[in-house]
Amino acid sequence: MPPRTFRMTLAGALLLAATPLALSLPATAQPKADIAAAVAAPTRTPANLARDKYRHPTETLTYFGVKPTDTVVEIWPAAGWYTEILAPYLKAKGTLWAVDFWPDSLKGVRALQTKDPALYGGIKLAAFPASGDQPTVPAGSADVVVTFRNVHNWQMGYKRDGKDYGLEAFQQMFAMLKPGGVLGVVDHRLPESDDIAREKQSGYVKVSTVRKLAEQAGFVFEGSSEINANPKDTTQWEKGVWTLPPRYANGAVDREKYAAIGESDRMTLKFRKPKR
Repeated sequence: MPPRTFRMTLAGALLLAATPLALSLPATAQPKADIAAAVAAPTRTPANLARDKYRHPTETLTYFGVKPTDTVVEIWPAAGWYTEILAPYLKAKGTLWAVDFWPDSLKGVRALQTKDPALYGGIKLAAFPASGDQPTVPAGSADVVVTFRNVHNWQMGYKRDGKDYGLEAFQQMFAMLKPGGVLGVVDHRLPESDDIAREKQSGYVKVSTVRKLAEQAGFVFEGSSEINANPKDTTQWEKGVWTLPPRYANGAVDREKYAAIGESDRMTLKFRKPKR
């Protein structure tokens, strides 16, 4: 066999041998690396960085399948803890919506836009829950909707026209998503054995409650992760979840004890809007 032909054959064999290894790499490997880079961005607030050990943003966003080309809706971003990660991650190829009570509750995101318009100026703003002629996320436009520690609020008495709007919130999130789109939920987890009345005052909510609301709105439950679990949190606090960091509702009393426990035990749930 001529040397040139032999070299080509060897190269082909090596390529074939390498192909199964390449194909075996997880599909999430590159997005996870990109998310990790956004989590490590120097533009993040130092105080926010300190909470990564409790919130596991790289693992959480990877679990929800957020890609840099996605249109993502962040529900009630407050001061923008996750916004500081999602904005640089989606800036080049994706779209980020920040939605909250219109317009005052979006002041945290507006402050980020004022501080760094090059990074945050492209974030789109809308009302949630929306009513009347308030701006909304276009129906069927989002690939992923994420809500972090918000469902418990909807169970604690936020009302519209005198009625709880937990189901309405899930219905509006369902409407935002494309068929096949993902809803990612993180919230303080109430043990299933506890009295459901505790959802009204503790800041914790049952997984079964979240699933019921989501499924009533049309979502299909796809899975859960223990990424944000904290077995040190008993959930049995007189002042609810706010006893723990970062709120420390008891002030200096037993602060070291609560610091050692860390932030709350949290569910991480993934739902999907059916394709049909």
